Order: sequence, then C-alpha cells, then structure tokens
Amino acid sequence: MGFGVKELKKSLLFLLFFFSVFGVFSQAGISVSGLVEWDTLRFNAQVSLDLASAGLRLPAGRTHGETLLAAGFHDNIRPYLMDLQVDSSTTIGDLVYRGELDLREIDAIILGATSVPPALSPDLHQISSSHTISLLNFNNTLLRHSRLTPIIRTLNPVSTASYTGIIIIATDILPIHGMRNTALPIPCLFPKIWDSEMNLIYERSMLEAHNIPIVRYSSASNIFQNNPTGLSPELREIVGDRPLRIFAQGVFGIKPTDLIIDQSDALLIISSGENRRLLSQGRIVIILDESVLRYEFTR
Repeated sequence: MGFGVKELKKSLLFLLFFFSVFGVFSQAGISVSGLVEWDTLRFNAQVSLDLASAGLRLPAGRTHGETLLAAGFHDNIRPYLMDLQVDSSTTIGDLVYRGELDLREIDAIILGATSVPPALSPDLHQISSSHTISLLNFNNTLLRHSRLTPIIRTLNPVSTASYTGIIIIATDILPIHGMRNTALPIPCLFPKIWDSEMNLIYERSMLEAHNIPIVRYSSASNIFQNNPTGLSPELREIVGDRPLRIFAQGVFGIKPTDLIIDQSDALLIISSGENRRLLSQGRIVIILDESVLRYEFTR
C-alpha cells in the first residue's frame, strides 16, 4: 500500500510538533521562565539571551540580540502553550497532533502577546523581554459552535430563588467518579459540570459568547471578604450579590478538571430559566486550592 498524501501531511505535522515541543529550533543562549495564572487567565513569560553565548558584544550586538530574542520567544514559548490543559482529556498539543488545531493558529496567539521592550541586565550580560498572553485568546480558536447546546431541563422542577451567579467550591481532595482514588481538582480551559447522576449540566457549547471564559477560577480568600456578600469586587462583577454557593462532590475525567455537584444543587439551577441563563452567560466561578491556580515553568 502506497504512502498517501494524507499520511505524508500527518507525518510532517508530527515532525514539526516534535521539533516545537523539544525546542529543536531554539537559539543558543536563550533561557525561558514564566508563570501560568489560571485565576487571571494569563500566561506570563520572560525570555533572556546570554550575549556571550550568542557571540554578541555591546553596543553593536544589541540590535541583533533583540532580533534573536524575538525569535527565541516565539520558538521557546510554543511548547509551554502546548502543555495547556484544554479539557479533562486533551492538551493544546494533543489537538495539534491530531490535526484539529493548526500550528499557525498557535503562532497567531503568540504574535498577539502583550510585550515589554527588551532590557539589558544590570551587569550587561543578558538582554531580556517579558510577554503576556491572555488564555482567553484560545476561545476564538477553540469555541467553534454556531448553535448553543440546550441546557438540560427537568420534568420535575423545584422551587428556587433567582440567583445572580454560581460559585462552586472545590478546594478539597475529592473522589474520582468510577474509581477508588481521590484527587485535587485542577483548572483547564473548558471544564464540564456534571450532577451526581452523571447528567451533563454545563460544557463549552452551552456558552453564548466566544469572548468570555466558560468559567472563572479563584481562591477561597475571595469568597471570605469583609463585606456583606463576602465576595471580592472582581468576583461580584461575575456572580453578582446573590450567587448560589455549591460544594463540589467529586471530579470526573482523565485529569480531575470536571466537577460533580449534587443533583439537588443542579436542580436549583436547571429548574429556572433565569438560573439556566447563568450557565449560558458564563456567570460561574470555581474556587480551587491556591496550589493549582498558578504554576511556574523554566528552561
């Protein structure tokens, strides 16, 4: 059987993906460090170039150094974006490998980063630049539904108040559905919410707009503020003054990103048209342990 065009394209894509992930294209003397902030949906990175390792001397080499630094940011940041968890079973890199996401789309997001102009270190040995990418930029790339998936309804609605938002508290280690293990819930771009009967309550295709997060992540300190609502100003903008507060009962998925809530809590949401709209409008905050809200990377 011959080697078809489709197979050749997939092989070339795999090679490009391999080179990207393992930094084959990185320049000598380039180092990278950064911080992924799920609570602010920011991917922060600093790229540094050791001038001596790159064979550059000041002042003549500065312009060339800045050029290498710009290229170094592009090639060295891409692998860390590939590691971002999209949902419970998929990373950005998985989507690229499967051909569901084009590397050019990743590159466009990188090129759209907010950057601080390069600066020399006090000892003049390095030149560095800082960059910030909003994780919300992945929404336009990955939210491709043109029609909303209907939110589940119930034949037996319960009496429920009209809430202004939904807060799900998932700061503790929780049982993993279908397994005997437990896990600490972690963030991802598009988590799902299930009820205790494993009915799907919320997922990305239920979101009305593509320019808002499906959920926001925050720490417990922001729901125990010294004011009548107990909420920080940032959370009040999302969930209002009368949010429904729910404790997660478990997690689901290959990675513990998807939350399970009690069916009685789910009924409070789906029994009312107003409360169902909180889902479609993304008025949801998930409270996670501070240890999973941010992580550093370096190379």
